[in-house]
Amino acid sequence: MESIKAVFWKPDPAAQMRKCNSLIRSNTRKLDRDLNQLKILDQKTRQLIVAANKRGQRNPSQAKQAASETRIFAKEMIRIRKQSSRLATSKAQLQSVQMQVNEAFSVRKIEGSMKASTGVMKDVNSLVRLPELMGTMRELSQELVKAGIIEEMVGDSLPDDQLMEGEDDEAEAEVDKVLGEILSGKLGKAGVVEKPVTEEPEQEADLEEQEASLDEMRGRLEALRS
Repeated sequence: MESIKAVFWKPDPAAQMRKCNSLIRSNTRKLDRDLNQLKILDQKTRQLIVAANKRGQRNPSQAKQAASETRIFAKEMIRIRKQSSRLATSKAQLQSVQMQVNEAFSVRKIEGSMKASTGVMKDVNSLVRLPELMGTMRELSQELVKAGIIEEMVGDSLPDDQLMEGEDDEAEAEVDKVLGEILSGKLGKAGVVEKPVTEEPEQEADLEEQEASLDEMRGRLEALRS
């Protein structure tokens, strides 16, 4: 029945606008959830860095290993922050799309015609490639094409090497910057411990727990990417 109606009646602009806005809000909520998860991961990684550094200071024999762990955790934090920045940028693009879509429908209501927007086309083409939003952004792009706001979409995915570019080889200077920010200059170099004190086993962070926490954190980060 709906297909027969589509032949004789044009889509209702108000219904199209509601559907587009609903999809945009759904995508925005997804980004907000992912950003909140990344914020939690950032805080947890900060705690792991501080705990590893304290363990190295308490026990000189573990200073080198602890220093290595803090750098591993710092690299994870860099990845988390890069992804968080990417999602924040995507959220801003999505909000821009919503403003332009609503404006396009308003113009259509006044002038009786819809003009394709290159600005929306550019933002949607970028967002549809985002792994976190790929499915729902495809649906939104189809609705925007039906409404005449954008033209048919082309390639909707990026090569994996482009998506992950720069995430595996963080510069040592960037790692040092993160550690300096978190430890406020309290980081000792490998094999050198600042103000060594008697080791307190009951207060020492358990290595296996730290490794488990790191594995869990990496799993969550990968889940956000996929």
